[in-house]
Amino acid sequence: MGFFVEVEQGVKLYVEDVNPQGSQTIVFLHGWPLSHKQFEYQFDVLPSYGARCIGIDWRGFGKSDKPFTGYNLDRLSDDIRAVIDALGLANFVMLGHSTGGAITVRYMSRHQGFGAKGIVLLDAAVPTGIPQATADQFISMTLNDRPHMLQMLTNQFFFQYATQPLQQWFFNLGLEASGWSTAAIMRMLSEFDLTADLAKIQVPALILHGVHDQVVPFSQAELMHKLLPGSQLVPLANGGHGAFWEERNSVNNAIIQWLGLAAATN
Repeated sequence: MGFFVEVEQGVKLYVEDVNPQGSQTIVFLHGWPLSHKQFEYQFDVLPSYGARCIGIDWRGFGKSDKPFTGYNLDRLSDDIRAVIDALGLANFVMLGHSTGGAITVRYMSRHQGFGAKGIVLLDAAVPTGIPQATADQFISMTLNDRPHMLQMLTNQFFFQYATQPLQQWFFNLGLEASGWSTAAIMRMLSEFDLTADLAKIQVPALILHGVHDQVVPFSQAELMHKLLPGSQLVPLANGGHGAFWEERNSVNNAIIQWLGLAAATN
């Protein structure tokens, strides 16, 4: 079920709510420059285990409105809070991939973890994002030849072989975003440090990270694990930055086990 939620005057975010009657809600925050559709291979499976899967497209991405401003962690986390409030969610788990992981961490610190009983950080850009020089390169390509940038990103994203149709699917997801939001988020990725935010997180955390990640190195996951006492780190031995697809079975099983979900019986 898809619908829109107004998060500030004139700005609506698209929300996909799969299995609304599920017993355990998981809020999914996608990575740059994708949309909730990247979690197709989680939405295919987790509802069968009683999960309610809510995918939110950030402003500027997917089916959401694309204003020219508001591309910073505070505003993005406030947008998520507005959706949480509108849907009346509580006792949920928030899962963030890549930049979505950074938004998750800022949400937890800025909003005192409102409503969340745990977090899952998947190939998360935490505690820092992208080096300045790399970000500058991506921004330049975005503003001059965005399709070429997306093709280069596709080549870096996956460790396992991705068929041409799957690469095209990934490419198309990136094109749904606006150019200005794509560039603005990349700039943001070069500017933050979430070390202080991590110290404010008081709920259980599951860290899933591709060992072969070329976008956010696995060493970042090890640092997250150190900075989040009591967190669980699951190395994904055959994954790059696209573990949501490359290691879909391992990711899904880790979430199922961590949450204690059970397959539905008919």
